[in-house]
Amino acid sequence: MTPTLYQQIQQFYDASSGLWEQVWGEHMHHGYYGPNGNLKKDRRQAQIDLIEEMLAWAGLPSEKGFSAPYRILDVGCGIGGSTLYLTEKFGSILGNNLSDERVDRDSTRSGGRSNQTGDRVESVGITLSPVQANRATERAKIAGMASNVNFLVADALNLPFADESFDLVWSLESGEHMPDKIKFLQECCRVLKPGGTLILATWCHRPLGLEAGELTDEERKELAEIYRVYALPYVISLPEYADIARSLPFATVRTADWSKAVAPFWDVVIDSALNPSAIWGLLTSGWTTVQAALSLGLMSRGYASGLIRFGLICAVK
Repeated sequence: MTPTLYQQIQQFYDASSGLWEQVWGEHMHHGYYGPNGNLKKDRRQAQIDLIEEMLAWAGLPSEKGFSAPYRILDVGCGIGGSTLYLTEKFGSILGNNLSDERVDRDSTRSGGRSNQTGDRVESVGITLSPVQANRATERAKIAGMASNVNFLVADALNLPFADESFDLVWSLESGEHMPDKIKFLQECCRVLKPGGTLILATWCHRPLGLEAGELTDEERKELAEIYRVYALPYVISLPEYADIARSLPFATVRTADWSKAVAPFWDVVIDSALNPSAIWGLLTSGWTTVQAALSLGLMSRGYASGLIRFGLICAVK
């Protein structure tokens, strides 16, 4: 990443993460409102539902085929919401499997693996924001997961991990910040173990091509404003992401467009921003946060027009 973009992203999340947690909690991503986006839900439950729906779509976690320690990398971890959620969920699944194994072992010998989550799952979350990394570390301690969850300030385009280090690479709304989408997916693939899974959800623009046509000047202007407000270099279409993934050594690649399912999120965010405590928080969070709040309608209109899309990729190495 270029230093300027790195600094813009860092400053954006350093300034806004505290307010977001105050108003919305630990999950800094879209919510899931049913396949057609017509279900009414508590806003925080909708965010948890998105994680669960993504896992179900990817076929994870499974009661079979897992061994401890299971290693998870959360690329763009925010304040650790997804990291801690996945660690606990996968730890529970592995704990059930290990408990069954222990019954068999104990019939012939004593001992066996501890049934603590720390022995089952090891997770790492990375972010460009020191404020987020520090808060995520605090939250891990509060949750009793400090021994098996680690948060780092790191660049996703140059991951500080060895090849084939992780069973699952999870990226929930961080790909849009990457100035090199090819290098981003290459790095995700590199650190995955054989048989490991990449689950990625990211902001996209509409597909291009002979039927859809190229982006119009007006669409480019709308995207440029979104890029400016949310510290994004650019976004690409979901088919372009798929082409990149299929050029890498993945055994299978699947994609899905969940734009309808998540689109109501932005109207809910707009409503929450009108809360008096949120307004005060905005005024004390700095201009970048205020500017982002004033521009929430950009994303809402982008989904309504079909310009903005919410793309998913599941790739198995």
